[in-house]
Amino acid sequence: MAISRAQLLKELLPGLNALFGLEYARYGEEHKEIYETETSERSFEEETKLSGFSAAPVKNEGSAISYDNAQEAWTARYNHETIALGFSLTEEAIEDNLYDSLSARYTKALARAMAYTKQVKAAYPLNNGFTNSFQSGDGVNLFTASGDGVAGGDGHPLVSGGKNNNRPVTAADLNETSLEQMLIEIAGMTDERGLKIAVRGMKLIIPKELQFIAERVLNSNLRPGTADNDTNAMRSMGMLPQGAVVNHFLTDTDAYFIKTDAPNGFKYFNRSPIKTAMEGDFDTGNMRFKARERYSFGVSDWRSVYGTPGAA
Repeated sequence: MAISRAQLLKELLPGLNALFGLEYARYGEEHKEIYETETSERSFEEETKLSGFSAAPVKNEGSAISYDNAQEAWTARYNHETIALGFSLTEEAIEDNLYDSLSARYTKALARAMAYTKQVKAAYPLNNGFTNSFQSGDGVNLFTASGDGVAGGDGHPLVSGGKNNNRPVTAADLNETSLEQMLIEIAGMTDERGLKIAVRGMKLIIPKELQFIAERVLNSNLRPGTADNDTNAMRSMGMLPQGAVVNHFLTDTDAYFIKTDAPNGFKYFNRSPIKTAMEGDFDTGNMRFKARERYSFGVSDWRSVYGTPGAA
């Protein structure tokens, strides 16, 4: 339906001092703090996890060497979505406007709507990774731990037959103790064959509600919240070197996440960059405006993130 003069009545009358409501600043491209950007030329992208070899055994004198098999473990799939929105203005509404270009003003609102949707899409894996609404390529919840009792959970299965965790069995709120334990567990992650891998936490991702707690926990010179004159170990050891970043599109007020340096983690595939277009309709004289883009957000290797929903 086209925006007509009836919907813009005040804008058509003399004496109007100001139009407001579309000038609000917006949060920037916060997904860039989390995702690697790649381009795509297909309707979807797939990334397959490979397993290496198990630990090398001892070869006894005179005995044959042991041979191991490598294989594909699982595949993460990125299905690109088409995001589009438009609006239409009647010919009369454009003719009778007295103040400024309707199209220019509402085109800015269209851009903001498109940008907002992208940030919501980017936060979806974090907001839904504790349930089966978003699962990793191995078929379990993105965030899971052995024995956590959550449907779709029970740890990430390994080719070796073991399991790995990327959430604590007992959820905890953000504090010094819980953050240190998460970093310890990240350092204990293994590959698909159970071999230890050198992974460390790089960045803390938090909702706006935890920004003040995170500042005290990470950046206090001494231990936060205690009377002890002990040093802040995480600060002095250079843990989480990229600090904390607030994502305003996280919906759980006490969930928080650690992004690790494991490669091939969060991926943003840009299939078709945002494009805008406008055209007039011959029969009605209405002017139509639209914006459209195609992309997908996802996670290839779950080892790239460790999270907890918080204790509440």
